[in-house]
Amino acid sequence: MGRNAAGESFLRGFFEHATVSEFWVQVENAAHSNQFTDAARLAGRSEPVNVVDRNSLASLGRSGMVYFPGPGISVHAYQRGTHGHGSWSLCGITHTTSSARAMDALAELVTAPVQPWDAVICTSRAVQDNVRRVLQAQADYLQERLGITRVVLPRFPVIPLGVHTQDFVFTESRKADARRSLGIDGEEVVVLFMGRLSFHAKAHPLAMYQAIEAAVRHSGKRAVLVECGWHANDFIAKAFAEAAATACPDVRVVRLDGRKPDARGLAWASADIFCSLSDNIQETFGITPIEAMAAGLPVVVSDWDGYRDTVRHEIDGFRIPTLMPGAGFGSDLALRHALEIDTYDMYCGHTCAFVAVDVPAATDAFARLFASPELRRKLGAAGQSRARELFDWAAIMPRYEALWSELSEIRRSRSAGELKPAGRAWPARLDPFDAFAAYPTAQLTPETLLCLSDSDVDTAWRRITAYRKLAMVNFAKTVLPPEDEIRQLIEAASQGACSVACVADVVSPSRRIEVSRAIIWLVKLDILRIVRGTGR
Repeated sequence: MGRNAAGESFLRGFFEHATVSEFWVQVENAAHSNQFTDAARLAGRSEPVNVVDRNSLASLGRSGMVYFPGPGISVHAYQRGTHGHGSWSLCGITHTTSSARAMDALAELVTAPVQPWDAVICTSRAVQDNVRRVLQAQADYLQERLGITRVVLPRFPVIPLGVHTQDFVFTESRKADARRSLGIDGEEVVVLFMGRLSFHAKAHPLAMYQAIEAAVRHSGKRAVLVECGWHANDFIAKAFAEAAATACPDVRVVRLDGRKPDARGLAWASADIFCSLSDNIQETFGITPIEAMAAGLPVVVSDWDGYRDTVRHEIDGFRIPTLMPGAGFGSDLALRHALEIDTYDMYCGHTCAFVAVDVPAATDAFARLFASPELRRKLGAAGQSRARELFDWAAIMPRYEALWSELSEIRRSRSAGELKPAGRAWPARLDPFDAFAAYPTAQLTPETLLCLSDSDVDTAWRRITAYRKLAMVNFAKTVLPPEDEIRQLIEAASQGACSVACVADVVSPSRRIEVSRAIIWLVKLDILRIVRGTGR
């Protein structure tokens, strides 16, 4: 999982680049500190290791800082309170913030005894926005309910995750060997997706399949798609195979077990282009595009959350526009999750069913990269330079240490901070299209212009029918629109460019929310398209 890989990478980066004279480790069981000490010694660090457990928390005052690899620092703030709130600083970090546990941890910060000399690092600007929305909603609820007038919060600086860029440098000989081992010839272009193969909780691959297939047909090039990851179960594995066979029949798909280091190395070394069209709220930063940049690969990514901070459009690769409904159109999804009607996976999946990636734009990106080895080299070189300069742990670790030093200064001066609240009905269970409003390129509005992507309604209907048979589409059937509504919407859109308001008028006003989501869903499947120059 991403948070596990990020934690391991951080610890390695900390041992390699931390400027400390001694180490402190807080553990549940004192015997567990041996693992930390062994790791430090293996990394070549000989400094003394001080061990803290629940029986010796007061000694953290000598350390002055506790870094916890998650956002849930509230319990640690309560523990610290027993020794004085100014005894030491706390620093957490966001990973996925869409789970109930993570959202509760964020909401708890409003009432927990956290202080201005504490921090929760946000790995992207988008997740920082999400964190602030949850906190403001919780604070406003307490003001309305209890009349609170003062809120004390930690800081929420944006610091990206780091990578070990040298791990992704491959010789030309290694690259040639990797391609030979996968049966890839010199005329084939290799597109790589790296990560969990989960259509409902990572990245829905249909847009990627459609775009690569269209680019192959447009360019006349032969493409190989390498999916290096793992499926959680046979159902998901079959869903991926079924969708690829349907949406990209002219593309050879190679699947490698991403849990194996050798397979990951093989995938990175063989690739010409990296792709990750994330459309899921469980993503907050996305480390694989940076790894791809470190490997010198041009990247095709969705314009989504942390990808927007790391990938420069048409410099390191291409950021593909995304679209989702505005606030107010997903409260039922949040409620289903809150009431445990839907699991967390289903909540993420249902939300992602209404997030669209611009397939024509992705197609254009792939077609340009397929056609030009020089463009691939140019973008790949720019990305590699950027990864080394900004995202290697050698550059990231000093930013952590600077933050920790600043927090210590604030703690010593006992300065205070403020955050203006804003209200929501259930602060820790926001409508996902409100909570994650900063993730997409744009939100659907009544003025957004639409058109049918096919030449006629019958062709569009046949494609919809085929896609709805796919497991990765049909899994969200409980929140997808009924067939009669779909037919009405595509018939309305077939008249030429018309606004969302005009298309929605064909359905009862009582179905406004469902209809607006249905329109996004049809854009997601590339049945409807946003008319260029609007909604972007």
